[in-house]
Amino acid sequence: MFPVRQPWLCKALGCYDCCIRCLGAVPYPSLVATLLFYAGVALFCGCGHEALANTEVLVETYFARNVQDYVVMASFIKYFQYVIYGLASFFFLYGILLLAEGFYTTSAVKQTFGEFRSTQCGRCLSLTFIIVTYILAFIWLAVFAFTAIPVLFLFNMEQTCHNINILAETTPSINQHGWICMDARQYGLLPWNAMPGKACGMTLASICKTSEFYVTYDLYIAAFAGAGVTLLALFLYLVATTYNYAVLRFLGRKGIR
Repeated sequence: MFPVRQPWLCKALGCYDCCIRCLGAVPYPSLVATLLFYAGVALFCGCGHEALANTEVLVETYFARNVQDYVVMASFIKYFQYVIYGLASFFFLYGILLLAEGFYTTSAVKQTFGEFRSTQCGRCLSLTFIIVTYILAFIWLAVFAFTAIPVLFLFNMEQTCHNINILAETTPSINQHGWICMDARQYGLLPWNAMPGKACGMTLASICKTSEFYVTYDLYIAAFAGAGVTLLALFLYLVATTYNYAVLRFLGRKGIR
């Protein structure tokens, strides 16, 4: 894939021109997408794993008294943490494959090496990557939307605590803000028969002052941002691979194979 396979080319063009040709064969959109892809996956998997562990502690400590009330959520968290391990491994390998495919199609499109030509098998492989990436983009769009749920819950919880603190400073009676609650059951974190399932008044305000709450909130925001960066990287992959495949088809019709 690199011009060093043809040493006579470097002698004829000079070192500078040879380096320019080599740099011209680099798929910069795919390279940028790969860096974003790995950064997003690392954020999502690392922060998401820790956020899930902290969520189990928060729910167990403040929102549920009976173990049976949060056993389903605990099982979901456990299995999803294993899914995160699998996602990290799969996306690491898939990112390498997409980058290699970007080098292949870019070299074929630019005709950097005189004897290098795209083949029918190569174009079929590029089309396969486009289809798989489209499917992954739609799946990851759902993951991105799903990641927004805990961020929304913790954001509403923080705003509710802020309102309670304001009422506590302006009203002398504690009963004035005792009816302000956050119900974890409304967000699907606990079943409807879970007790207490919610935190109200100064109890809720005290939860918001704990370090576990802020750490969990920050971790979910980072995981949400990582999911968004990964989705952006997948769209960049789609644009680059679709463009290169279209040009390869055009070259094929022109007889350049």
